[in-house]
Amino acid sequence: MTHVTSRPIRVFQVATGNVGSEMIKRLGPHPDLELVGVHCYSADKIGRDVGELAGLDPVGVVATGTVEEIIAAEPEVVTFHGVFPDEDLYVRVLEAGINIVTTADWITGYHRDTNHPHPSGRRTSEVLQDACERGGSTFYGTGMNPGLNQILGVVCSADVADIENVTTIESVDVSCHHSADTWREVGYGLPVDDPALPGMLKKYTEVFADSVYLKADCFGLDLDEVTFSYELGACTKDVDLGWYQLPKGSLGGSYVKYQGLVDGVPRVETHLEWQMTPHTDPSWEIKGCYITQIKGDPQVYNKHMIFPAPGVDLSKPEDFASIGMTVTGMPALHAIRSVVAAPPGIVTSADLPLRAFGGRFKL
Repeated sequence: MTHVTSRPIRVFQVATGNVGSEMIKRLGPHPDLELVGVHCYSADKIGRDVGELAGLDPVGVVATGTVEEIIAAEPEVVTFHGVFPDEDLYVRVLEAGINIVTTADWITGYHRDTNHPHPSGRRTSEVLQDACERGGSTFYGTGMNPGLNQILGVVCSADVADIENVTTIESVDVSCHHSADTWREVGYGLPVDDPALPGMLKKYTEVFADSVYLKADCFGLDLDEVTFSYELGACTKDVDLGWYQLPKGSLGGSYVKYQGLVDGVPRVETHLEWQMTPHTDPSWEIKGCYITQIKGDPQVYNKHMIFPAPGVDLSKPEDFASIGMTVTGMPALHAIRSVVAAPPGIVTSADLPLRAFGGRFKL
């Protein structure tokens, strides 16, 4: 039985920012997906060919700007690649019977329910679940991290007899992620002694607590709590990245830990080793990869290393950045067929079959 059929799935994409533009490029040659529309929030993008918006030749799809136009196109799935979720759009699309796959800040719902309560006063996860049930639709959140990185951590444990601890680590230079809004919310560029900074860092990284809960669910582990801790790296000089400025003494790097505890012992963890510039104190040895460490019998140390395709010139900032956007968005595209086939409701990566994490061959 194959998971690719002759009829492609109709896809309507939301947003054409960093990840969205890259996914327009990647979706075109995808064998089992058909782009039928793109929703934009910026008035200057509406009415333009989305190929032009993504830096391609025209593709014959014109950007629109209303939810009504999404629904009228009758897609089977909406792919949402905005920086932050749009719960109002989610609800209307789900109620219309259209599935959603998103890379925006959603893995299990813990973070959204904790930090971004719905205007109705209800938990956001309840609102979305009800919309799914009314429309018979499915909602799924993923990405590279959180998302695929935690699935790699789970898979790496398959040959371990007695697990003591599973930790997944993102050790990356984040200066290629040109989303100024994201880094302002996290607090990068603020003085490291700003009293608001720890709260900002936690609020806008707590989706990584979701990643800990996701792994614990896969392991059948009941956590007592998930804790947050951090180290801050202060810039040792003024840094101008062109698209972002980091004054001397401001936050330019950080090491964040989310630890799932059982009886006070860390069992499942997610670490974020982020560097916007190497000129910080303290600084960290960035590995440029995703790491799984498992303590147990036997022990496992696994690096998920990502390299450019042959001929790609990483001296060009746009080519370097596109790799990060690609690995963020592709887990969403590859999961679409499995999400469409899933029962209605909110699903996580723990609910999907192995084929949801498989890529596609270029034939």
